[in-house]
Amino acid sequence: MLTLLELLQSGGVRTMAELADRLGVEGRTVRRYVGQLIDLGIPVESVRGRYGGYRLARGYRLPPLMLDDDEALAVLLGLMARWPVADTASETAAAKIRRVLPGRLASRLEALLESVAFTERPGGAAVPDGGVLLAVADAVRHCRPVAIRYTDRSGRRSERTLHPYGIVSHAGRWYVTGEDPGVGESRTLRLDRVEDARALPGSFEVPAGVDPARRVVEGFAAAAYRYEVSLRVRGTVEQVRARLPAGIATVAEISGGGDAAGGDAAGGRWLRVELRAERLDWLPGVLAALDRPFVIERPGELRDLVLAFAGRLAARASAGDEAAVGDAPPPQDRPLAVADAVQHEGDHRAGEEASHDEAHGEHECDGHQKFPPSEVQT
Repeated sequence: MLTLLELLQSGGVRTMAELADRLGVEGRTVRRYVGQLIDLGIPVESVRGRYGGYRLARGYRLPPLMLDDDEALAVLLGLMARWPVADTASETAAAKIRRVLPGRLASRLEALLESVAFTERPGGAAVPDGGVLLAVADAVRHCRPVAIRYTDRSGRRSERTLHPYGIVSHAGRWYVTGEDPGVGESRTLRLDRVEDARALPGSFEVPAGVDPARRVVEGFAAAAYRYEVSLRVRGTVEQVRARLPAGIATVAEISGGGDAAGGDAAGGRWLRVELRAERLDWLPGVLAALDRPFVIERPGELRDLVLAFAGRLAARASAGDEAAVGDAPPPQDRPLAVADAVQHEGDHRAGEEASHDEAHGEHECDGHQKFPPSEVQT
């Protein structure tokens, strides 16, 4: 729509065929964009006849873009936050805004640029193609099927049809989640792996209560990893979520847990916590940080790791001298070390493809969980 507006602002009458060709869309899409411009109060006129088409009303000019100091800084800071993984569009947009800033504000911004530093996300960035992003967004808004060319984590290319329910930006990556009408199963795909997206004729109904963001986040918790972990934890959902967010684990209340599940009922409800993991060595520290009664249902290897962890804690607590502490983090750093381990787990899962396996309908992810040994030691 903005490209159409730029073409019309250059003056003269633009034919339907010319506009459709320049925009790479069909004539009916051009008409829809024209209607949207008119709805925004921009006087686009239709010219009939052999050389007819569209033009802006004579004498009309868009007002200049006006930003106050706070708005200009907000835009620039948003662009700067992308600079560790910036693309050309981000850099040129920032340069254009900086050129027109008043001297007083420009000098303050320069001070910020000289003092700020950014860290890169683990695994780098994956920025989707702008055309793909806009095409999928248009299909989401108008409930249209979309045909995409997709490359999965193994490098296999395929063409798919998707009923897109929503676009989600999560931990530096962009996803589209929806339904594959061919197999009747939900799909969550990384948009940076979509090479082309094209709207198809027809429409679909979005099921009631669909929450795309929740689908993406909970999909990571159900992804296929080496270990399936099941725990019973006595406490509140908020206490568990403080250490095991939705992208890591699922949490559900156990009906009639009570004393039979271990512990006394006064300490809170019993919750079933389930998660999947490629490695287990980070979990004992997380369970210790929860500081709630828990029962390990599976796997047995986790029980051994927790017992060994508890033995190390007891030995170091009773030693009483620095030599016994060895390579353990300082006491004040231990909660942070455990939290960092969970954060690495979340970053890892957010950096992987969230798509259901064609054969089994399971959520699958790439790679392996990686935690520096120091982050799970005490």
